[in-house]
Amino acid sequence: MSVISEENVRGGSVFKDIGAAAEDDDDWQPTEIESMCMNCHLNGTTRLLLTKIPFFKEIIVSSFSCDHCDFSNTEIQSAGRIQEEGVCYTLRVKTKLDLNREVVKADSATARIPELDFEIPPFTQKGSLSTVEGLLDRAAAGLEQDQAARRAGDPDVADKIDEFIQKLNKLREMGDGFTLVIEDPSGNSFVENPAAPLKDEALSVSRFKRTVQQDTQLGLRADDDLGEEPAAGDDLEAMRNEVLVFGTNCPECNAPASTNMKLVQIPHFKEVIIMATNCDSCGHRTNEVKSGGATEKLGTKITLRVTDPSDMTRDVLKSETCGVLIPELEFELGMGALGGKFTTLEGLLKDIKDLTISRNPFVCGDSSTTDRMEKLQQFGEKLDKIAAGEMEVSFVLDDPAGNSYVQNVYAPDPDPEMTIEKYTRSFEQNEDLGLNDMKTEGYQEEK
Repeated sequence: MSVISEENVRGGSVFKDIGAAAEDDDDWQPTEIESMCMNCHLNGTTRLLLTKIPFFKEIIVSSFSCDHCDFSNTEIQSAGRIQEEGVCYTLRVKTKLDLNREVVKADSATARIPELDFEIPPFTQKGSLSTVEGLLDRAAAGLEQDQAARRAGDPDVADKIDEFIQKLNKLREMGDGFTLVIEDPSGNSFVENPAAPLKDEALSVSRFKRTVQQDTQLGLRADDDLGEEPAAGDDLEAMRNEVLVFGTNCPECNAPASTNMKLVQIPHFKEVIIMATNCDSCGHRTNEVKSGGATEKLGTKITLRVTDPSDMTRDVLKSETCGVLIPELEFELGMGALGGKFTTLEGLLKDIKDLTISRNPFVCGDSSTTDRMEKLQQFGEKLDKIAAGEMEVSFVLDDPAGNSYVQNVYAPDPDPEMTIEKYTRSFEQNEDLGLNDMKTEGYQEEK
């Protein structure tokens, strides 16, 4: 049996480079097939052309035209396999020349224009070979398609869509430019780089691993196939690269709000989960930190001697199990107060001042006394002096869970102003942390 290789077909590859040179090849002609028109249901003509896009890959261009109703359509299909990773192209369109860039948009791709908050979801359009300007025209034509029915049934919606179509058309005037994002989990979409193989300053390309849902949409796994879930490492990698958003209620006014969650790697320490909630109703903001790892075998006591105003800019991770002491002020903040915080030393001072003075219920109203007010005011003034670098003190972060941290500005060398002490937890501390298993390391029997 003889094998027909690509090189043996017509004396070379069946896929010819798209361009002027290929147009001169008499052998490189489209294949014509008679097919039914989906508009008038009479017979039209479909032309198939196998071509290769330079610096990209092989594609099949399909063009249909109907002589009866003048309906026409052009689609593309990838002639290659689904890639190992998805691809995301981000193009900053700055000049009218950028509008002429070729764009291959597979049917699995999502197209976005962030400036207009506009998105073409995947599998809502057939794949296309066009230009940036052609992509805009096709989007405007798609929105215009059912406008007559909308004007009759819902004029307000039709008017809003007309306004949006005008915005799409204005993008071609290149006022301030815009951004085009093509994200395709199949890896088979493409945006032309006119300077190829040199770097394109206006175009950035990134690769990403597909999710289970994307694999299912592409037909790479069955809908009920749950036996090949990504490894835990893949999930962690996905969390590192994105901000998770989920609905919650504001702790201040109980109005609906959103919480952003991000997994962050702290240099020379460990990974933590930062959670931030912003309330649009009352403006309240919270910043909470959860340890990304388990409770450490030993507790940690960090002592920092503040000797310079620059120390106020040190990063501080105070876990929810950490207590804060300032011996010079005879001040101690118990475990659980303020919750988990990832801030600077100055930010921690501000939070302490807010907790003890600004939000102290005993400072205002009938509960306040002159003596108490004076002491709190003096304490606040001392905190201000510390923040301004006018008073040298020691900050002690005592965390029995071992999940707190103070930035070492001399890293990787030792910090002369900071000492870190590891210690075995007491019975009570293990109880507070819920570690009442006698086999837990770092457990100390009550005496």
